Amino acid sequence: MRILFLSLLMVCAFVAPTVAQNKNQVNDLKSLVETERAFSRTSAEKGIRESFAEFIAPDGILFRPTAVLGRKWMQAHPLPPSTARPLLSWQPIFAAVSLAGDLGYTTGPWEFKKDIKDARPNAFGNFITVWKKQADGSWKFALDLGISNPEPKTTPPMWEPGNSQPGTGSFKKVDHEAARTSLLNVDREFSKASADQGAREAFLLYAARDVRLFRNDHSPFVGKMAAADALAPMTAEWTWTPSFAGVSVSGDLGYSYGTYELREKTGVVSERGNYARVWKKVNGEWKLVVDVADPLPPETKKN
Repeated sequence: MRILFLSLLMVCAFVAPTVAQNKNQVNDLKSLVETERAFSRTSAEKGIRESFAEFIAPDGILFRPTAVLGRKWMQAHPLPPSTARPLLSWQPIFAAVSLAGDLGYTTGPWEFKKDIKDARPNAFGNFITVWKKQADGSWKFALDLGISNPEPKTTPPMWEPGNSQPGTGSFKKVDHEAARTSLLNVDREFSKASADQGAREAFLLYAARDVRLFRNDHSPFVGKMAAADALAPMTAEWTWTPSFAGVSVSGDLGYSYGTYELREKTGVVSERGNYARVWKKVNGEWKLVVDVADPLPPETKKN
């Protein structure tokens, strides 16, 4: 009996931390989703610029048009006086957090009105926001990027996080700099594979099954094959240069961003832009779960 009792204690010692971690991760996910919704409410109540200033992290990145420190840029570029009150509104339809609960991301549709009094929105799109938990326990966004797409035919239902998410469990802290370097190397290898094998084949190698691909003028492509097939018509060489990568202390979730270009067979660059990606560990390997490409204005396409 004593041996059986000791065995049960050992099992409980291993199970209890995992159960507690699962519960914490669910709570982190719910608080992240509520923060995203509060971000949108603040935009409606106080204004777009005011909401971004309130929810961006001290080192948070905006793209104006290339990557800049958001707070510093907003301070250096105050809004000009205007009689109109623009309205940007959005909602999350998917979110996930790391095992450590220190890093997460949200995505969903947005719509824009040139003036809050307008009867209908003037533009539509989808966003990806990467969030970091701060020392005080609040979520602030580290990166925000999106695309424009046609008006959706239906309004997505209000999304609520469930009581669990795939991959929950205990974790050990990783060597943060080594993990960041590893993710940067994977992103660079992905670019080389794209140049050598083509966009679609490289994407199939690096994408997770539940990947989401964001491209202007299209609704998001969800799922590995749908996303890969969306890239199939691309004839230009698609390559990129990562500027930064960040990872969770648990080493299971990360993000990267940088600049990309499409180069035609003639050697002419037909498009340049910014990209942002979210990655997760699948069976010990980094796999792509979100890929967003946002072209720069035409005047920046010069060789």
